[in-house]
Amino acid sequence: MKRLKNLDLKKIVFLTFAGIINAIGITIFLNPVKLYDSGISGTSMLISQITIKNISLSLCLLVLNIPIFLYGLKKQGKLFTVYSIYTVAIYSISAWLITDVMPIDVSMASPLAGTDLLLCAIFGGVISGVGSGLAIRCGGAMDGIEVLAVMFAKRLGLSVGTFVMAYNVLLYVICGLVLNSWILPLYSIVTYMAALKVVDFIVEGIDRSKSAMIITTKPDEICKELSDAFESGTTKIEAVGGYSNSSKTIVYFVVNRFQVTKMKDIVRRIDSKAYITISEVADVFANN
Repeated sequence: MKRLKNLDLKKIVFLTFAGIINAIGITIFLNPVKLYDSGISGTSMLISQITIKNISLSLCLLVLNIPIFLYGLKKQGKLFTVYSIYTVAIYSISAWLITDVMPIDVSMASPLAGTDLLLCAIFGGVISGVGSGLAIRCGGAMDGIEVLAVMFAKRLGLSVGTFVMAYNVLLYVICGLVLNSWILPLYSIVTYMAALKVVDFIVEGIDRSKSAMIITTKPDEICKELSDAFESGTTKIEAVGGYSNSSKTIVYFVVNRFQVTKMKDIVRRIDSKAYITISEVADVFANN
């Protein structure tokens, strides 16, 4: 119980918005034209469409997701589990309000995109991706498939990403067999890819930073020039050349994508033989 005292009210508010946003993407754009989300959410949509009317999307979301989050409690921790169950509950309630309470007809077509499958697939994926990404960024999850992936991927000799992809491919194949048509499952893949890209943007940031590792024999001059030019710190790491066995220094430096060219010009001007590698950085945390 002590860990639950660490619940962040700000995160709860954002998780509430995440659940509502996800419900809008699913119920306004995807479910009316029988397109499918990924993971447990997509599974719930399929079950609700092929079974009796009493088994609604909202009920399926709760029945399938909550046991998975509880099963992963020990692995994922109490805070993650509480945040995730809360988010799914908001998602489920919001979906019920939109489909059964509010005066919006979502039974045959999207109120905003009609029966245009491409528009529904893209906007449904983008909007649900915003909700899912916001949930992940706030320490929770919108879908239990990630928990299943963490629990079982290694046992099956797969990465988490491969497990999730395999589950979704299997889901869309089943959808195609059940519907006896591949048009909706193929459009659902468009939804999945759009959502995946948006989740990356929300979780990792649209404008990712770049980290540069500069192997040089003139570290002091390079550090001074970079610090003066960009008004930010550098880190020096002592190293030994694997082939030459000579002493070298690695300068570690973080810039944004617009500063990469200027950084390379500065390094080349000081040390034309410097070796530079540049990688993407999802997040940068620093105490100012």
